[in-house]
This record gives sequence, C-alpha cells and structure tokens, in this order.
Amino acid sequence: MPLLKLFGSDFVPTLEEPLREVSLADWRAKTQAQADATALVIENDINVEKVAEDLAGFRVIILMFPTFKDGRAYSQARLLRERFGFTGEIRARGDILRDQVLFMVRCGFDAFELAGDDAAAVRAALADFSFAYQPAADHIEPVWRRRLDRPAAA
Repeated sequence: MPLLKLFGSDFVPTLEEPLREVSLADWRAKTQAQADATALVIENDINVEKVAEDLAGFRVIILMFPTFKDGRAYSQARLLRERFGFTGEIRARGDILRDQVLFMVRCGFDAFELAGDDAAAVRAALADFSFAYQPAADHIEPVWRRRLDRPAAA
C-alpha cells in the first residue's frame, strides 16, 4: 500500500520504516503488543478525548476511514492537533478519495495510505484551491486575514 507524507506543500512517496502498530483495545489491555508500539490505531467511533492521556508515547496516530462517507476521523484529527497538541504524524487509512485530501490536510492529517496508485491525483488535490477561507489545523492564513493585513489602495 503506497504511503504519501506531506512535506511543506507537497506529498512525497515514502518508504515506510516498519511501525509497530497497536490497537487501542490492545493498548488498554496492556498486552505484549503495547511494549514495543510506535503507532496507535484509533477506529473512527472512538472519542479521542478519552484517549488523550494515551498519546504521549506514540509518534504516529492512524485514524481509520472505513468508508469515504464516514467523516468522523476529520474531527478526531482536528481535536488531536488543536485541543491535545499532538505534533507527531496523523495518518489516514482506509477508503480515501482524492476530493477529500485537501480537507484532510486542513484538519491535521499529514500522511495517507492509499489503496491504489493514486499518488499523482493526491498530489494534485493540494493545488485545487489557492486560498483558504477559514482557519484550520494546518494554520494556513485565511484569505480575509491577508486582505485585512494589506495596506489600503490609495
């Protein structure tokens, strides 16, 4: 499965260093998998507020998209970034469409596991819009703020 990571304003295909993934259930059950885990897999029906205390030891959080119509992982990513200050990698896994990538980045995702060879389409998705209108987890300055900060024309 191809992996794309966001570097600056572009996606770069990346060779994955092996992650030791653990599900939230295994993490909480304190199984042997917990000892060496570097990535926490969180299903999209989990309230991340109840997981916040478990984030400290992980460098990668994998959020699941069981179907492209289920957007709960968008909220999970935004909460992880903005409320809980998670600075590691937030990866999207599952049914991801090209049209959703820009919005996922705005919510805080910075890596994507793709089912097919859609790397070019995903990279093009970032260029679809040149301005953002609302503030988001990606900290891109909204266009209205740029207009306010610009000196008035004489």
